[in-house]
Amino acid sequence: MASDTSKIPAQQQQWPGTTSSLDPAPDHGETSWTGRHRLTGKRALITGGDSGIGRAVAITFAKEGADVAISFLPEEQADAEETRKQVEATGRTCVLLPADLRTEAAALEVVTGAVDGLGGLDVLVSNAAYQMSHQGLEEFPGEQIVRTFETNVFATFWLAKAAAPHLAPGSSILVTTSIQAFEPSEPLLDYAATKAALNNLTVNLAAELGEKGIRVNAVAPGPIWTPLIPSTMPESKVEGFGADTPLGRAGHPVEVASAFVYLASDEASYVSGTVLGVTGGRPVF
Repeated sequence: MASDTSKIPAQQQQWPGTTSSLDPAPDHGETSWTGRHRLTGKRALITGGDSGIGRAVAITFAKEGADVAISFLPEEQADAEETRKQVEATGRTCVLLPADLRTEAAALEVVTGAVDGLGGLDVLVSNAAYQMSHQGLEEFPGEQIVRTFETNVFATFWLAKAAAPHLAPGSSILVTTSIQAFEPSEPLLDYAATKAALNNLTVNLAAELGEKGIRVNAVAPGPIWTPLIPSTMPESKVEGFGADTPLGRAGHPVEVASAFVYLASDEASYVSGTVLGVTGGRPVF
């Protein structure tokens, strides 16, 4: 049974954070997810697949029959190795692709590595993101604004551009956006703006790639318990994280991964250009 996330205690980590230090432990579907062969034979590239939502997507995809490649920052190698261990325990392939996706060349290299390692590509999950909170506009460093947009928006554009030629009809591109695109909070000014941009990009990519039979959708998580939270927010904001949602708690990564499984599956064959909220009850519109 997943640990209780209704009363998360104050805690802090150095960015980018590690899964093993989280209290309570997050659920990525390691034991809780039961596969139903919904992605058998598919090959997926998942960015930010070392921890959090990305790890849960990798594990659930593998349990559904997909082989995966994950990208991650080099300093996140230990978490990436744990993801690979969990994926390989299901009998599926997991290709590790360390990279900083802030350049078009890096994005192209990761896509090429995934295609070579998996023998093709059917699903791109652009999930890697950067955020760092500040209490006032004057506190946001210029270099942070650039990094946030490069990591969240530019990389998604470059990944989609590089992946599209490899995607056949029936393939899909999935993007992680956020409740912040709809309910932005001031300490995450730049991050929220990038997530709103990704919603727009998702709709435009769906229109652009639809004639090729490629579906493009986004998932907008609410407060999800991942290493990103204690490594980018003050302790006072981490304590009780997610308790202000209608469901009264933060979500586990596996609870977001279920949306990605659906959108990547043939069950969603007529779903494109949409943003699916997994927010604990907060509105997404």
